[in-house]
Amino acid sequence: MESIKVGIREFRSQLPHYLLEVGQPIAITRHGETIGYYIPSRDKTTQDDRDALKAAAQKLDAMLQSAGVDSEALVEEFKTRRRKPR
Repeated sequence: MESIKVGIREFRSQLPHYLLEVGQPIAITRHGETIGYYIPSRDKTTQDDRDALKAAAQKLDAMLQSAGVDSEALVEEFKTRRRKPR
């Protein structure tokens, strides 16, 4: 599904509109660079959704394993970088 690009200020000022009315992912940008995504959830998760998520997780695991990435080390690095002041 294609995402809409929206500046952070517009996203903030129009938050109710984006949260309630726009039914597709939104790429939130700052100075033209994507800084995050808002992905709306549905009221009910279907079996197809769960199957697609499991398949995506398996593909990600395979990619990380083939690249020799240790997932635990990756999580620790993320936590360390997250704690650093900007």
